Formats: sequence, C-alpha cells, structure tokens
Amino acid sequence: MVVEDDSSVRSILTAWIEEAEGLVCGGVFPDVESAMPAIFQAKPDVVLVDIHLPGLSGIECVRQLKPRIPQTQFVMQTVYEDSNHIFDALAAGATGYLVKTTSREALIAALREVHAGGSPMSSNIARKVVQSLHPQKPKIGSAEQLSKRENEVLALLAQGYLYKEIADSLGIGLETVNTYIRRIYEKLHVHSRAQAVALVTNLPRATND
Repeated sequence: MVVEDDSSVRSILTAWIEEAEGLVCGGVFPDVESAMPAIFQAKPDVVLVDIHLPGLSGIECVRQLKPRIPQTQFVMQTVYEDSNHIFDALAAGATGYLVKTTSREALIAALREVHAGGSPMSSNIARKVVQSLHPQKPKIGSAEQLSKRENEVLALLAQGYLYKEIADSLGIGLETVNTYIRRIYEKLHVHSRAQAVALVTNLPRATND
C-alpha cells in the first residue's frame, strides 16, 4: 500500500509497483487519516509512506499502526535527509528509509528487500545512521540552557512518552511539542531522542522559564 499526498507521485509509484513481477499495490491513499483504517484491516506486507503529509505525519502513522500490526513493514519515502527525521521514523517503527530521488529499480529492490527481512536505506541515509553511532560529546552543562518547559518535555521523552502523549500531558499542541524538541536537540548538540535522553541523568535541570 502507498500513502502519498502528491497525485502525480502516487500514480508513478502505483505504476512501478503494478509493473513489477510478484508485487501488487493493494491501496493508494492521499493522507494518513484515510489510510490507517484500510491498512489496519488489510495488514499488507509493506506500506510505502511519505513523511510529510497533510494532517497526521507519516511518522505518526507508523507510530500508531506498527504496534497493532507488527508483521507489516513500513518504508518511509521522503525528501528529508536530516538526522531528526531519520531517527524519529526509525524509532516509530519504520523498517526502511528512502529518499524520493530513489530510482524505480532501487525502489522495487527495496520493497523486495524489506519483505525478505532486510532494512533498506538510501546510501546517504545509511551514512548518517553510521555517523550517529559516533556522536560528538555534548558540551558539559548544556542542559542548563534548557527552559523549564523544555526540561519537562525532555523528562517525558525519557519516560517513553509519544509526542502526542507529551502534548496531551502538558496541554500544548503537537506542533509546539515538535518545536520544543527541535530546540532541545539544538541546545544539547544532539541529533536524536536517544542522545538527548542520555543526558537527562548526567546534566542538571534548568530552573528558568
């Protein structure tokens, strides 16, 4: 199944999949809201999901569906190559991550690979993942730069809260949570949730607003 808001891209992806031997496109959707019920009911082998979609994001789609249909593999397709999007997608449960410049041959090969148990990634994405395993040491005391609310968000991240759960717990919008998390990453000089959470017990919490 495919979740993609661009109609021309949807048509291209559908054609590529249908033309590939042994592959069948079981459904094409323009947004997460219309896709989720169908994906949950059909439980397809693989879902190709765009990250940036109107309404709920592709990452949120994976985060909500993967625990309910663990046998379905989700492959993200996106123009984003920054570490935040990559690790948020992988943490949500995505099995693969491809950039939208991926060729037809590479895309079909990736779909076959993920179905066979692999985790396909565009080469530049894989490099970023490897580089993240050797992060630069954050500046000591950098957590002191966080505001009181940023520390609250970070503490909830450390407890395993999802972004929506953080928003509900603090009574703020989901986009506001995303903004706080982006600022936290910048201030702590990290590139993922895991790196930020690792600092919680090592660095002092802020008291300023």
